[in-house]
Amino acid sequence: MPSEQNYKLVVLVKQVPDTHNVTSDAMKEDGTMNRAVLPAIFNPEDLNALEMALAFKERYGGEVTVLTMGPSKAAEVLRESLYRGADRVVLITDRKFAGADTLATSYTLKSAVEKLGAFDVVFCGRQAIDGDTAQVGPQTAEKLGIPQITYAESIVELSGGEIVVQRALDRGMEMVKCSLPCLLTVVASANRPRPASARKRIEYKLAATPFEYQDVLEKWPEFETVEALEAYLAERSLQIPVWSAADLDVEEDKLGLEGSPTQVYKINFVVLETRDSKEVSPTQEGVETLVQELVQEYVVG
Repeated sequence: MPSEQNYKLVVLVKQVPDTHNVTSDAMKEDGTMNRAVLPAIFNPEDLNALEMALAFKERYGGEVTVLTMGPSKAAEVLRESLYRGADRVVLITDRKFAGADTLATSYTLKSAVEKLGAFDVVFCGRQAIDGDTAQVGPQTAEKLGIPQITYAESIVELSGGEIVVQRALDRGMEMVKCSLPCLLTVVASANRPRPASARKRIEYKLAATPFEYQDVLEKWPEFETVEALEAYLAERSLQIPVWSAADLDVEEDKLGLEGSPTQVYKINFVVLETRDSKEVSPTQEGVETLVQELVQEYVVG
């Protein structure tokens, strides 16, 4: 069994709209998503990435830091990360980040990872369900100047500064070896994310960003003042750090909507309705008849 080392592990997670409940109000006129009208959830494959990082820590040793970029309410996924076993969390938020496409997002995340200092492995989900691009992870690796292994399903071996990862592909699987530091994008089949720990829920129940202090105070009025609450959180390391653009080494014209060369021009909602059905004979003649009807109705051409 490998001896434990203090590996620095970073997990990039995202709070996303629940795309199972998309409505006609989901997009704004400027082509960005109207997140306020959709319920927010922890991006599913980011949970798989977090689980892989936590399992790595248990197997090889290390510290897990979780980063998320988003509005102030995205702190909820950071608390969920703490409940599951993360050691440290950071919220990256600023109005200057709003409207970012994958290029601007990966630039911001790259800058945040660099601010953390030295790292060994960056984990992120294969893709987010709100965009389905699968680009942010690879772009972040490119900007960090480190190798990447996409579609990671399991860590097979770690030895001598090299990692062996099994990738899940449509045609099967493959083993890939690369040197550390590196970035892994993790697929849903990689693992079953552990549930939140009841003990950690109690331990981190007051973990909050400065944006949330007033809400916490309303729920826990015994602190009486924001200053008293802040002192209590600081003493117990329950303050969730918040980084803005000013805290990162960034060029502001590469952030948010201004730094995004791709934007959504228009969105269409396609609703498939079933009004009647027709049984087709499973014969060559039946199939040919069906194809002719589809051509005549301009369904296929």
